[in-house]
Amino acid sequence: MDGTLLNRRIRNLEVNLQVTGIGSVPQLIISIMLFLLLFFGIGFLLNMILRSTWVMTIFYPIIVILIIDNVGFFDYFLSPVSSFRALGGDIAGLQLIDATILISGLIGSILAAAAIKMLRNRGYQMF
Repeated sequence: MDGTLLNRRIRNLEVNLQVTGIGSVPQLIISIMLFLLLFFGIGFLLNMILRSTWVMTIFYPIIVILIIDNVGFFDYFLSPVSSFRALGGDIAGLQLIDATILISGLIGSILAAAAIKMLRNRGYQMF
């Protein structure tokens, strides 16, 4: 790849980042690492306390819905049709960068479950 093509692609990535509210590539990388480590830590602690391996991975989609949705929690019970329609629109409206950040949180919760499972297999009873 020559330098001008690479510069153009970096500029396009930065424009896409600014559209989603992420200002720069380092901010994107920090956001991905933050979500990964945050949900790894929360998942590890929940799995350790509740003595269940996949707790955070199961609850993660609910947390993502609460993060991306503009509908109140009780509206899913009071008016489910319009609430789920709005949720579908919000999910479809996610930018690739936002989805990448959210997927990194899911990866963190899966890694926490794998770490707990590995520790249990190696004989650590508190896990």
